[in-house]
Amino acid sequence: MRVAIAEDETLLRRGIELVLRDGGHDVVAAVGDADELMDAVARTSPDLVVTDIRMPPTRTAEGFEAALRIRREHPGTAVVVLSQHVQRRYAQELVADGAGGVGYLLKQRIADIGSFLDDLERVRAGGTALDPDVVAVMVGRARHSESRIGGLTARQQEVLALVAEGRSNAAIAARLFLTEKAVVQHVSRIYDTLGLPPDADSHRRVQAVVRYLNGE
Repeated sequence: MRVAIAEDETLLRRGIELVLRDGGHDVVAAVGDADELMDAVARTSPDLVVTDIRMPPTRTAEGFEAALRIRREHPGTAVVVLSQHVQRRYAQELVADGAGGVGYLLKQRIADIGSFLDDLERVRAGGTALDPDVVAVMVGRARHSESRIGGLTARQQEVLALVAEGRSNAAIAARLFLTEKAVVQHVSRIYDTLGLPPDADSHRRVQAVVRYLNGE
C-alpha cells in the first residue's frame, strides 16, 4: 500500500513512517503541513493518506479540511485522520457521503501497532475505522434518540457500535461472545430497522454507520 503522511510533529511523523515501513508499506510522502500534503497527493497518487487534523499555520483544522478536499478531488484515495481529542463533527463529516474508505482515530491508538495497521488496511479496502472513544459518545447519544437508531435493541446497538469501529463479523462475534451466524442475524435486523435496502454488504455497513453517527 502506498501511503502519504501529514503530521507537523517531526518525531510522531517519523514514528508513523517507521511503523508503516516496518509493516511492509511504501511511504511515498511524509510532510509537515496541509499545503505540502495536497502537493504530495497530486504528485504521488497514494492509496491512503494519514493526516493530523490540526496543522500549520493556524493549527486548527487544516489537516481535516485537506482530507475532505482529497476525498472530493481524489475519490480513489482513502483517508485516515488523527486527533488528540474526540470531536463527533469530524467523524460525521468524514462518513457523510457513505462511500467508505475513511477513518478517524485518536493518536493514542498508534501505540497498538497491529490494530493501527489493521485499521489502515480496512480503510484502504473501502471500509471505515472509527475510534472506540468516538463510537462510545455516539452510543450514549443513540440510546436517548427517538430515531430509528434509538429503536434498536441494546444488543443491536452493541453490534452496530462495533460495525462503526470497522470490525468484521468474526471480530464482533469474538468480542461479544456470539456466533458469527448470530452476528449476521443482528446485522440483518439492523439494516431492516434502519430501512437500508439490499445492496453490496460493505456499502450497507457504511450507510448504517452514517445513520448511526447522525442519530437518524
